[in-house]
Amino acid sequence: MICNNLFVFVLLSGVASTNAFVPTRFTTSMVQKSASLTKPSSTVLGASTMEPTTTSKEPTTWECDDDLTECREVPACDEEQCRTSLDVRIHGEWYDLTGWRKGHPAGEHWIDYYDGRDATEVMDGFHSKKAMKMLDRLPRSKPEATKALEQNAVPDSNTQIAFRKLREELEAEGYWERDMVHEYKILGIWGALVAGAAFTSGAVPLLSTFLLGLSMTAAGWLGHDYIHGIDEYAFKLRNFAGFAAGLHPTWWSDKHNKHHALTNEMGCDEDVATDPFLFQWAPDPKQDSPLRKIQHLIFYIPFSFLFALWRVDSMKVAVDAVENKRPGAKNELYSLLAHYLFVLTVFPYTIWVPAVFMSGLVSALIVTPTHQSEEMFEEYQPDWVTAQFQSTRNAVTTNPFSEWIWGGMQYQLEHHLFPSMPRSKYPSLRERLIKFAEDNQIPGGYRETGEFEILKMNWELYKRVAEADAVPGAPPTRGRPGQQGAIDSTNSPANGISKAVGA
Repeated sequence: MICNNLFVFVLLSGVASTNAFVPTRFTTSMVQKSASLTKPSSTVLGASTMEPTTTSKEPTTWECDDDLTECREVPACDEEQCRTSLDVRIHGEWYDLTGWRKGHPAGEHWIDYYDGRDATEVMDGFHSKKAMKMLDRLPRSKPEATKALEQNAVPDSNTQIAFRKLREELEAEGYWERDMVHEYKILGIWGALVAGAAFTSGAVPLLSTFLLGLSMTAAGWLGHDYIHGIDEYAFKLRNFAGFAAGLHPTWWSDKHNKHHALTNEMGCDEDVATDPFLFQWAPDPKQDSPLRKIQHLIFYIPFSFLFALWRVDSMKVAVDAVENKRPGAKNELYSLLAHYLFVLTVFPYTIWVPAVFMSGLVSALIVTPTHQSEEMFEEYQPDWVTAQFQSTRNAVTTNPFSEWIWGGMQYQLEHHLFPSMPRSKYPSLRERLIKFAEDNQIPGGYRETGEFEILKMNWELYKRVAEADAVPGAPPTRGRPGQQGAIDSTNSPANGISKAVGA
């Protein structure tokens, strides 16, 4: 909550200072302005000049082209109201993203999540070198806004600073270079499973279902790798998830990257918003469900529906993305259509439908235990690095099949810290991350548990929550009023599900 004296300071500085106006984080309503004011003329800025240049005493803001080739300094006020700024800190520099919010390729909601916050690790983790270079074209926040933002923002921790140094070292050592032998091997295994399922569909349908289910799980992990990837190989295979697994790339990116950015933050992370079927903490009586009392006995049922629900969500987002003209939307929709054309042509429904539910069960058993038994956060965690260590646990696999079927998710911490890094590099990071945790005194350190023990831990969590009484005032799973990134305030799959079931 912003204290009143800081709000008054920012508001007064926005009225009295040249070219100043209030950052979005510091205001709850639009600043009203007299209709008699004369609007200043626009100032056009090239890509290399991002500092405000107008000499008018009226407040100004930015409007940028989608490709950031040109940003214009324009009046912040019209006859009725003044726009507020939207500011994000990246590597110690505040950027005014007001005019580029709608032009952000991954969606404007990402800018909203980090308004008034530091987004360095998210920017580094999700973006290619080309995207990072575009930072030079973004307008800097105005000095008055920067001063107010710094007074409220949490300074970078020593852990964050050390992590950025580690990332630079890994980049210099070539950790983002792909091992193409490994890439072709795991892609070949997927292809062999699909071929085996097709050849046995008539003679041995049960085997065909099993192989097809494994292929769908493998396709999910491969698609996950490619959508996270920031190299040319990954870009070329971005639509693999649509064709091979029936999962829409933009839907996956929106949902999954938010999980990476706000891991285990109650009300924001959709991966822990699995009620009314499964609860990770005892809810408020108003959000409770009778299913909670038996969730440890029936968990495998909602687990099995995972891929089916993801497919429905994918198709909804695919249509919406085309209607809203999001980048690459048509090709992503075509990849989904190609998937269903292939599956419905080659396999009878008695094979591919059970395979979808089998792959859902296998995938859920893998993705849920590495986070759900760890810390949950009621508030936003400004130290993103420490939060990843505290909310993530690795699984130690015991055999080659497990090592393959986990699809890199056994190295969940490595993946969360470096999501765009090829998964073949993760095993070699273990010792360095153990030392990093020790050097930076991270609570809980580097967490890892055997693959079967971690499943047991997750089941025991479900059992404890099932046996607990409801807790009045417990954090809602879909966000509090005013919570940045809250599920209920965003256009998200989890929000759609909650409305459908009346949660």
